[in-house]
Amino acid sequence: MVSILAQEQSGAAPEQSGQYGTHDVTNQPPPLAPYDASEDTALIEGLRREGAAWAEEDIRRLGRRAGSAEAQEWGEQANRHEPELRTHDRYGHRVDEVEFHPSWHHLMRVAVGEGLAAAPWADERPGAHVARTAGGLVWGHTEAGHGCPTSMTYAAVPVLRRQPELAKVYEPLLTSREYDPELRVPTEKRGLLAGMGMTEKQGGSDVRTNTTTASPTAEPGVYTLRGHKWFTSAPMCDVFLVLAQAPGGLSCFLVPRVLPDGSRNTFRIQRLKDKLGNCSNASSEPEFDGTVAWLVGPEGRGVKTIIEMVNCTRLDCVMSSAVLMRKTLVEAGHHVGHRSAFGARLLDQPLMRNVLADLALESEAATTLTLRLAGAADRVVRGDDADGTEGAFRRIATAVGKYWVTKRGPAFTAEALECLGGNGYVEESGMPRHYREAPLLSIWEGSGNVNALDVLRALSREPDTAEALFAELALAQGADARLDASVTRLKNLLATGSEAAARRLVELMALTLQASLLIRHAPTPIADAFCATRLGGDWGHAFGTLPGTADVDGILGRALPGVAG
Repeated sequence: MVSILAQEQSGAAPEQSGQYGTHDVTNQPPPLAPYDASEDTALIEGLRREGAAWAEEDIRRLGRRAGSAEAQEWGEQANRHEPELRTHDRYGHRVDEVEFHPSWHHLMRVAVGEGLAAAPWADERPGAHVARTAGGLVWGHTEAGHGCPTSMTYAAVPVLRRQPELAKVYEPLLTSREYDPELRVPTEKRGLLAGMGMTEKQGGSDVRTNTTTASPTAEPGVYTLRGHKWFTSAPMCDVFLVLAQAPGGLSCFLVPRVLPDGSRNTFRIQRLKDKLGNCSNASSEPEFDGTVAWLVGPEGRGVKTIIEMVNCTRLDCVMSSAVLMRKTLVEAGHHVGHRSAFGARLLDQPLMRNVLADLALESEAATTLTLRLAGAADRVVRGDDADGTEGAFRRIATAVGKYWVTKRGPAFTAEALECLGGNGYVEESGMPRHYREAPLLSIWEGSGNVNALDVLRALSREPDTAEALFAELALAQGADARLDASVTRLKNLLATGSEAAARRLVELMALTLQASLLIRHAPTPIADAFCATRLGGDWGHAFGTLPGTADVDGILGRALPGVAG
């Protein structure tokens, strides 16, 4: 008999020898990767509809790369090996650097190279911003954390344009497709990343209570900052847009990590946040003390100046929640398509099919709304909005989508995880990482209440936003009685203007808008089931409660053709 020691020395595992194994591994799904993350009918249709059909080949190529075993491993490794803060070098010099696992850099290099950062601002083709969003909807299948610096870089460009002399220097580098992670003089690099610093301990989203001060220097437009920031993600970026109190009031500033003379600007990273999720990305608490900054926009108009950055990153929050839904739906569909219980494949069991179909409805509604918002953004920034309707629609619908789609994420990912049973609860499945990620998108760029109140603010100060929303809804008028009834309810609820009812109002706005889009653009089984449940009330309080009239086979055949066919 061969001893265990001899087996170990020979490299053979006990089970492989056949002498100590207790069972064979059966009824477990094969690895999902490689797969095509762009195999999403709703996404491709939305890409074409919103003016970026020219990008389809690139999106499909990126989708195959996102679903590759290599890229999926990058996502897992980047989260397992979290970034580390190094405040000093070996000699005691303050350096304030964050070190990342190589997988993070692989992910970033692809994302920037594929135009998922600020490249659309330098792309004259109509639909470039839609193509970027679609790219995020497939590349996001890898992992979510590295989407933070690419999102902020994208959103920084329209803010910098408020100060043309700064934009002239930095915009070509921000829109570059070159990922250059070294910390050195920005103008000497091949490409830049941008972050932002808004919130502070005492105020959070109430940025008008910021205490960081900005003191003018003898050089026009140059200030020095003193204070702190409570949440500043991606501190390894090259430049940051920061809010601080100047003599004329709260103002926006550009802060470089490295000054033009090559010296380090004062950007002391006190610590990295120990977060629930988003672990691949570093979130920090920086301290400013004599930190050099350039004014962006006029003094006292900081919020108005930086608001365009917030609008852009809010769209990315919607997009990130939509891709998280799609990713976990694909994982769940793959599992139940290969797993059997109680004498039948899980996918063939009516109750599991109901759950998956319900999730598929939610996912398609989120994806369709995301691409509609991206289309509006693209038309606005390109000047294809002569009457201002798309701008007004974008203003209110982005806040509505940010509130609702991100709010649905945690419940969705929990249900998708449950489809895997105990297998989904262990880290190696990847589902716990997705589940921990989901709440962030509702918190980042304003939590639920902040966005709900922002909708009320838009309705009261910008009446054209309501007009634009109802004009959009009118495009599906008469196609479904449940939608028409929902529009009537929405108008009645708007008349109350109650702050306490803000969440109820925004929820109804989101569901009505999603339903109208699905009625116009999705097959009948999708639109009918969505209206019956989300608007008609023929639904329970959990996923998997679709009515018997729902065309489950039609829904699954569209959402998961590879498994449900």
